[in-house]
Amino acid sequence: MTSASRALVRAALVTCFGVLCLLVVPSAAQAHDSLKSSSPAKNAVVTDLKQIELEYSAHVSFPVVIVHDAAGRRYDTGEPRTDGPNVFKNVAPLPNGSYVIAWRVVSSDGHPIQGEIPFTVAGSAVTAPPVAVAATSGAAGQPQEEGQGIPGWIWAIAIVLVALGVAALLGVRTRRTTTDPTDPAEPTDPTDPTEPTEPAGHSSD
Repeated sequence: MTSASRALVRAALVTCFGVLCLLVVPSAAQAHDSLKSSSPAKNAVVTDLKQIELEYSAHVSFPVVIVHDAAGRRYDTGEPRTDGPNVFKNVAPLPNGSYVIAWRVVSSDGHPIQGEIPFTVAGSAVTAPPVAVAATSGAAGQPQEEGQGIPGWIWAIAIVLVALGVAALLGVRTRRTTTDPTDPAEPTDPTDPTEPTEPAGHSSD
């Protein structure tokens, strides 16, 4: 194998190793952010609530926070506000009953995460009607993460690297199967029966 062929083989091996790193390392290193605490806390019982506060493990963006009762009636008001890892949302006066805070944010690694926090209002004298009516879905419980697949840009780079590796291997194979025009011609074997010979008894003048 020539030095050029060996170099192409090394390049193909390095390419394959790079693809493995792109597929394995980011998925292990990029841990999504999580909800650290909330006010009210999960399954808490409160008598009054004017504002929701959610604290995450890192800076988040594009927050969506909804407060609804068992019938789907909403009691949140205004737009959510962010302050670093904290998200705030105002709440309308809440009558006695069970409620759920449904939240969704984009974590610092670019992946969306979401969850629900159930709580109860007891001892309230409020009888005000709900702010809005909206259908919500999802089981109450701890925050649920989604979008844990490898980002599309990593797949794009991986495909390009694999294509380069295949091209390098094909180049090596082509070089090995092609005769080098600079090689000297092989000597003729006089004993080879395929070589033409002069007829017996014939002599040159």
